[in-house]
Amino acid sequence: MAGPSERRKSVGVDVGGVMVGGDAPVVVQSMTNTDTADVEATVRQILALHRAGSEIVRITVDRDEAAAAVPHIRERLLKFGTDVPIVGDFHYIGHKLLTDHPACAEALAKYRINPGNVGFRDKRDTQFTTLIELALKHDKPVRIGVNWGSLDQELLTRLMDENNERPDPWSAAHVMREAIIRSALLSAARAEEIGLGRDRIILSTKVSDVQNLIAVYRELGQRCDYALHLGLTEAGMGSKGIVASSAAMGILLQQGIGDTIRISLTPEPDGDRTLEVKVAQELLQTMGFRQFVPVVAACPGCGRTTSTTFQSLAKDIQDHLSTSMPEWREKYPGVENLSVAVMGCIVNGPGESKHADIGISLPGTGEAPAAPVFIDGKKAATLRGADVAEQFKQMVANYIERRFGAGLSERQVDAEHQILDPVDQG
Repeated sequence: MAGPSERRKSVGVDVGGVMVGGDAPVVVQSMTNTDTADVEATVRQILALHRAGSEIVRITVDRDEAAAAVPHIRERLLKFGTDVPIVGDFHYIGHKLLTDHPACAEALAKYRINPGNVGFRDKRDTQFTTLIELALKHDKPVRIGVNWGSLDQELLTRLMDENNERPDPWSAAHVMREAIIRSALLSAARAEEIGLGRDRIILSTKVSDVQNLIAVYRELGQRCDYALHLGLTEAGMGSKGIVASSAAMGILLQQGIGDTIRISLTPEPDGDRTLEVKVAQELLQTMGFRQFVPVVAACPGCGRTTSTTFQSLAKDIQDHLSTSMPEWREKYPGVENLSVAVMGCIVNGPGESKHADIGISLPGTGEAPAAPVFIDGKKAATLRGADVAEQFKQMVANYIERRFGAGLSERQVDAEHQILDPVDQG
């Protein structure tokens, strides 16, 4: 079986205590959609995103009221015991906001700037320099994030003119990609000239087309060793956004490109903002790069599985494991490596259950009303009765406590023995 390509070598960047690039695993990021000036709403959403597994959270800093709120947001998060790095997203007037609000500049873990709108014409260099000097003053890393929706038009026009002079001109898409890459690399080079080290620079070059995203990051990855942030911008809503982001970033990650990712989903009205975090985690976990939550294997169901018990049990187990993980990460170190199987008939049920740490094979059409349970590859029990699901969930809980916790209490041991006793009694 083919594995991922060797990871592209990049310079590591410390973002508020979270390493991005170097030898660090790929980091999951997210972004709030609250009005940053609303401290309470923003704190609630950051806490939800962090609890879901976001290791870095970006917020919009677009005006004085938002900049003034940032230190209060940071203070509130610390009171909740949350030290997640907060990134400030700046456009147009970032140089002014960071200058006028030094407490904001200090509270943020990183600044994200867009070279396409950091300033225009003769002000561009001055305002970019101010931003980099502020990053140096406050010892903060910077993400230079190019977006094809706000690309430096002067640079694009110049490259188009140069292309017209080529004996074999590039396509318009090729010119666009080169402009995106050139904007990022020129800005990074300028930041280094001002004094910002390579270990304080992260680059991103976002587009909303899958093939162009793959092409632009492949080329960028070959031309620099800066840490890279991956993201398909404006990916869209629902399954479209999930599939597009996964397709693009899955290919790049498989080729060893990417140090931190964000899945830019458009949420449904009043939808769950944390979905983008869950998708990012599932992408990395499915590809084998990281392990965030226990894996639940479940069959899709067919004509052999007339009962919906296995479907309900698989969902119950998956939901229980996911919602419990914030607490379990502290209580049961390593529990994210747990694998559980919930199968619906005898065809693949016993085999899949043996491959999991703990698994159950529920009876299908025409099968005896019994559910064998396998633990660590061996048959441990045969469950019967109307409460099979509850019995199995208790066994999963006991297994987690025994393997990842301090050990079973006497009451738990007795309870498990009562469940294990009926093995093969008919």
